[in-house]
Amino acid sequence: MAHVKAQVEVTPAVAGEAASQPPRRRSVLGSIEAALGLLVEIPAAILVVAEVVILFAGVISRYVLHSPLIWSDELASILFLWLAMLGSAVAFRRGEHMRMTALVASAGPRLWGYLDIVATCAALAFLILILRPAYEYAYEESFITTPALQISNTWRAAALPVGTCLMALFALLRLARAGDVKTLLMAAVTVAALIGLFWLAQPWLRPLGNLNLVIFFVGVVAFCVFAGVPIGFAFGMAIFGYLALTTRTPLMVLVGRMDEGMSHLILLSVPLFVFLGLLIEMTGMARAMVAFLASLLGHVRGGLHYVLVGAMYLVSGISGSKAADMAAVAPVLFPEMKQRGAKAGDLVALLAATGAQTETIPPSLVLITIGSVTGVSISALFTGGLLPGVVLAITLSALVWWRYRGEDLSHVQRAGASEIGKAFVVALPALALPFVIRYAVIEGIATATEVSTIGIVYALVIGLVIYRQFKWRRLLPMLIETACLSGAILFIIGTATGMAWGLTQSGFSRALAASMTGLPGGSASFIAVSILAFVILGSVLEGIPAIVLFGPLLFPIARQVGVHEVHYAMIIILAMGIGLFAPPFGVGYYAACAIGRVDPAEGIRPIWGYMLALLIGLIIVAIFPWISIGFL
Repeated sequence: MAHVKAQVEVTPAVAGEAASQPPRRRSVLGSIEAALGLLVEIPAAILVVAEVVILFAGVISRYVLHSPLIWSDELASILFLWLAMLGSAVAFRRGEHMRMTALVASAGPRLWGYLDIVATCAALAFLILILRPAYEYAYEESFITTPALQISNTWRAAALPVGTCLMALFALLRLARAGDVKTLLMAAVTVAALIGLFWLAQPWLRPLGNLNLVIFFVGVVAFCVFAGVPIGFAFGMAIFGYLALTTRTPLMVLVGRMDEGMSHLILLSVPLFVFLGLLIEMTGMARAMVAFLASLLGHVRGGLHYVLVGAMYLVSGISGSKAADMAAVAPVLFPEMKQRGAKAGDLVALLAATGAQTETIPPSLVLITIGSVTGVSISALFTGGLLPGVVLAITLSALVWWRYRGEDLSHVQRAGASEIGKAFVVALPALALPFVIRYAVIEGIATATEVSTIGIVYALVIGLVIYRQFKWRRLLPMLIETACLSGAILFIIGTATGMAWGLTQSGFSRALAASMTGLPGGSASFIAVSILAFVILGSVLEGIPAIVLFGPLLFPIARQVGVHEVHYAMIIILAMGIGLFAPPFGVGYYAACAIGRVDPAEGIRPIWGYMLALLIGLIIVAIFPWISIGFL
């Protein structure tokens, strides 16, 4: 979501370059930042290409040549950590790290500008604090030799201090370009004072025991998140403060946990599926699928709304990124739907609702994240995610039927059989892609990580040979965008992994397990509490951070109370999706508004009906486990 959300949150002038700033100073700083940005963005784009080539070569060598490349996974893992850190730096420069701005945006421009600089200062403080442990961690890794390539592991671990330094440099450049020096000093003093107060309170904090979990993991995180600090840095400040001030744990251990969270090889599919999503939009594959569905249902009352629901389901089976899905579908359908009299608010409400509805459609990034942090089979998650999406599509369609049962279609001409057939033939290569991806995973041709490269190569060939809409000038921006969004996601996963480790080491997970397993009503109560919790978490933290933080704690409890792990995964993903796309806090809703170019206020009223339809669908999925596990 991060790369779309940045279009919604526009930092006021008081936080950026003021008009009164000397033009020469501003241009020099701007030139330095642009040059440094280019030095980071180009290698990040090259790394995306390298990962695609390495993994696809691994698939070909193993499945076609029957001669596996024993070094391919190791090299991909080394480059992946560099991609994650350089991508994080790109995201920091662009201001695209995920953050919640609902409360900040409601403040006046002056307060908003002050809080924006506070957020940058807080992020810079964390980067400075973590830099030395990151360097020590990279040095310690020099004593380890990789098994296949026989090189020092420092070549991989060095990405952590290098990426941290780059983000700190971008933070300093951003602060140097702040127009109001007084506001900058106030923000810097505020952050320094808060850190100093916690440091001085260290003798009183240590005897508090697990009460520190509330202070740091609830209080500090909530304060930072609601103040507009990017979520990944809010998590980082909380776990760093907890370990540094209340335990004797070496801070290098935190860097190790961040490394473990960010460089899990399964997560390599995140940037590759993001890139695939951008490819299907650029090559016209998404447009072809939508055109076919429109020819089938365009003459029915509410028909294009059904097309929107169906198109999001199909496109979600390719990209894995909700922002990419919405950006591919909305521009194609919205103009025609508005011509038919649909209100902009209702359109963006349905777009947001379909974003929540399709969260479980493979290859959803949330599914991949669950598999990586909980150990649940990704192929089982991919199989189990299909029917829950259908159930929610049916409940949404029922509401669409009710709302548009009186729509005037006298001016709409029904497509003939030949027109439908032609649209089907044109769309067939695009429609085949989700089945190609799933077939490759199920038949063992490629892993869940490698299958994304098959999709990328397929999309490249189809775009060049059949649709002939491949725009080479867009390739580099797409690669940079892929690195940027992936870095923002992976940085959150890294710091959230550190928090989850801290919670586990404190004994909190055992206490949580005891309380959840002791709920009256057994599994039904556990599921009900989980739904409520993840709706709230989805609206505040977004999906991936919530999953990484609480997945390792709650999935073992689900098994203890007799809930199948795949069934439980579908329940919490859908609950999280409802929170993510529900106003006023759900950032997915504002992303949908940005893509549809609609004022968020227009969609507030109509979206609640769709949220109710989604909740009904979620309850059905929760009551009947067969929907999630019937085909496993």
